[in-house]
Amino acid sequence: MFMLQKKFAIAIMIAMGGAMAHAESKPAAKDVVIVHGALVDGSGWRAVYDILSKDGYHVTMVQEPLTGLTEDIDATRRAINQQKGPVVLVGHSYAGSVITGAGTDPKVKSLVYVAALQPDAGEASGQLLSKFAPPNDAMRATPDKFFFLPPARFRETYAADVSPADAQFLADSQQQLAEKALGAPVPVAAWRTKPSYAILTTQDHVVSPQLQRWMYQRSGAKVTEVSASHAVFISQPAMVARVIETAANQAN
Repeated sequence: MFMLQKKFAIAIMIAMGGAMAHAESKPAAKDVVIVHGALVDGSGWRAVYDILSKDGYHVTMVQEPLTGLTEDIDATRRAINQQKGPVVLVGHSYAGSVITGAGTDPKVKSLVYVAALQPDAGEASGQLLSKFAPPNDAMRATPDKFFFLPPARFRETYAADVSPADAQFLADSQQQLAEKALGAPVPVAAWRTKPSYAILTTQDHVVSPQLQRWMYQRSGAKVTEVSASHAVFISQPAMVARVIETAANQAN
């Protein structure tokens, strides 16, 4: 009888210990905040949004004004503040600079850079873009200093692996980027204290693949290399969603 009681007590202790360990473990992030890059808006992320939502994630799209780095970081912080749990913060292109600055928020558990800039503290987006020879010289500026791509050159530059119709829509719905946004240094570098993941696009004519590789090696990001254009979030949404989910599942 004593032995049975002893075994029963041990079993209870083991079960309670397992339950306590489970209670103390931090859940994987279920909130995903996505920040679109320059020249586009959040609508191009619909396929990624649908995949993540179907898989049980709560996804918030940040619509930045693209009028300045500070304003874009502030817009992202407002979205992060609305989340209830741990956050995976995703940035594409120029928005890599935005999430680098906004990602220090305690809610943010990991960062995902999608063909994105990844500056260090004190570095500006334009400074990084000039580090390697730009793969394309199609970018133009308006008289009031906002950057855009001529519609006739948009697909070859930005979205070569996207259907002509979809690329034309992107070209005709451009959201121009203020020159001052590229000249503003990021105040902090969230990737220095938080895990980062990166999608390196080898057929990119906006952010040089060589620049991407250099930045991601410097930061120690976990890199997924893919043959894709700058518009990889449209041409390969399943792959992009998979990387985001990997970051979410490993968030702690």
